[in-house]
Amino acid sequence: MAVTLEAKKRENLKTSTTKAIRLAGDVPGIIYGYQVDPKTVTVNSIELLKTVRDEGKNAIISLQIDGEAVDVMLHEYQVDPLRDELVHADFYAVNMKEELDVQVPISLEGEAKGAKEGGVLQQPLYELALRAKPKDIPEQITINVSDLEVGNSILVSDLKDGKNYEILEDETATIVTILVPDEEPAEESAEEEEETEPEVINEKSEEEQE
Repeated sequence: MAVTLEAKKRENLKTSTTKAIRLAGDVPGIIYGYQVDPKTVTVNSIELLKTVRDEGKNAIISLQIDGEAVDVMLHEYQVDPLRDELVHADFYAVNMKEELDVQVPISLEGEAKGAKEGGVLQQPLYELALRAKPKDIPEQITINVSDLEVGNSILVSDLKDGKNYEILEDETATIVTILVPDEEPAEESAEEEEETEPEVINEKSEEEQE
């Protein structure tokens, strides 16, 4: 189900007007995509951030513009790093009947057995490439790692495609693994002993020759 946000058309593109829009708590943006002529708009900055936070970055947003509803996804947005405020947003109008390729965040739940035993949990993959119709895109993919022991891994091939989406990621890619505790210092000291031993033998052999 799409989240509804109010939007206003923006006709005046002057820099002074854009600054006034941001000071008023709105963010300028543009809509383009399926059956939509590119148009400039403004939306409430706080409402947009709340939608992304609550529904995820792939949320379907029904933008209400002068009584007309346009189903969009937030394609890209820019943030002022100094003020941590939205400065611009790009909305992509979608066809609700056609599939899209998207990146969906991966969320791990539970505490792995191997981690409790001293193993190190490593997550090489944080997002999963999926193909689905807009309404079927999950907010996130949740994976339970409670049964993972030291040396165990979960690969993309271990996941099952959802009823309404297809996983596009490389099946051999590792999502999460439990590494053996690091014992390199002990190994290095053993190697050093092996390296020094031949030197002592060589010295003795030289003395015997003399």
